[in-house]
Amino acid sequence: MLMPKRVKRRKQFRGTMTGKAMRGNTLAYGDYGLVATEPCWVKSNQIEAARIAMTRFTKRGGKVWIKIFPDKPVTTKPAETRMGSGKGSLEYWVAVVKPGRVMFEIAGIPEDIAREALRLAMHKLPVKCKIVSRADLEGGENSEN
Repeated sequence: MLMPKRVKRRKQFRGTMTGKAMRGNTLAYGDYGLVATEPCWVKSNQIEAARIAMTRFTKRGGKVWIKIFPDKPVTTKPAETRMGSGKGSLEYWVAVVKPGRVMFEIAGIPEDIAREALRLAMHKLPVKCKIVSRADLEGGENSEN
């Protein structure tokens, strides 16, 4: 699963997810992409599950780009533990996703196969998404899929 090789600090504050994505909101590499429509934390195992769903459906054809990376550590305290005694231990890594963020891109395969692969990946993610094409973003209209 994805995680940073090393980090400056072991534990982070929770932060906020307000506002729209200012970066990563356009298709940079592929012809079709998966865009988040709400804010969310996406875990590293959810990113991996979506990637596997796409590559399996396309039978390893075409190319898939993952545009998000889980670089935020999330900590939890054990169940039935009293308050206090410091912050919990690191449990998993998340990528902070804001509305408008392109999470996955795909290219090199026909449109119907690409859209179905992205639809299957969408079901693996905890965030509402829409499928966009390069023509949709350049034309200024977003498809409602």
